[in-house]
Amino acid sequence: MPKQSLPDENLLKRLADALYQQGYLVLCDALPLSLIRALQARIRVLDDAAFHLAGIGREQDYRRVKRVRSDRIHWLDDNDPGTGDYFVWMEALRLGLNRALFLGLFDYECHFAWYPQGARYQTHIDAFRGNSNRRLSTVLYLNPDWQDGDGGELVVHAPRPEQAARLPGLALPATGTELVRVQPLAGTLVVFLSEVFPHEVLPVHKPRYSVTGWFRINNSSTQQADPPA
Repeated sequence: MPKQSLPDENLLKRLADALYQQGYLVLCDALPLSLIRALQARIRVLDDAAFHLAGIGREQDYRRVKRVRSDRIHWLDDNDPGTGDYFVWMEALRLGLNRALFLGLFDYECHFAWYPQGARYQTHIDAFRGNSNRRLSTVLYLNPDWQDGDGGELVVHAPRPEQAARLPGLALPATGTELVRVQPLAGTLVVFLSEVFPHEVLPVHKPRYSVTGWFRINNSSTQQADPPA
C-alpha cells in the first residue's frame, strides 16, 4: 500500500485526541476508496457457508443466543484475498496510537460481519469478563447507498460508573444515555474503547456488512498465553 494511503499524522492526532477526551470517534472516508472496494469485492464472493452464526462470550463461556445476537461472521487474516491492505492500514494505526497514547496495543483481530434482514445485536460490552485484553474496538462499514429506514444503526451508550472510571475527569451523561447513532454507510469507521462503552446494533431491514475488529494488548504470561482469535 502506498505510504500516502496510510493514516497520516492529522488523522492519528484527531483520533488520539478523541480517544483521550471522550473515548470514541466516528470517521467518514478515513480509509482509501480502493481499500473499501477490495473488501466489498471479497465479501461478495464469499459463499453463505463461509459465515457462521456468531456467539457471545469466549472459550468455556461461549454460546449462541439468537435473541441477543443474530449476525453471522467470517474471521479474517492478512492471507485472506483482498484484505491485505486493510491489515496494513490497521497496523499503521496501531503503531501511531501507541506512539501517541502509550496504549500497548499488541495485535489486531477482525472478522466480516453479515447481518441478514431482521438481525440485531443487543446492548453489550466488547471486552470479555475476566479476559479484558481487547482495548480498542473498530467497525468499518461496507454498505453503499444505505438509506434512512434501512435500520442497522450502531448506537453507543454512556457507560456505567465503574466503566466511566476508566476516563477520569470526563463528564459523561447518565448511564445508558445515547451518545451517538451511526448509520452503517460504506467508508464510515467507528473506533471506541472496548471496555467502556455499551453499544448495540438495531434491527436491520436489508443485509448489512462490516469489518469488526479489536486491537488487543498482550496479557500473556509464563502461566497462560492469550487465546487465539
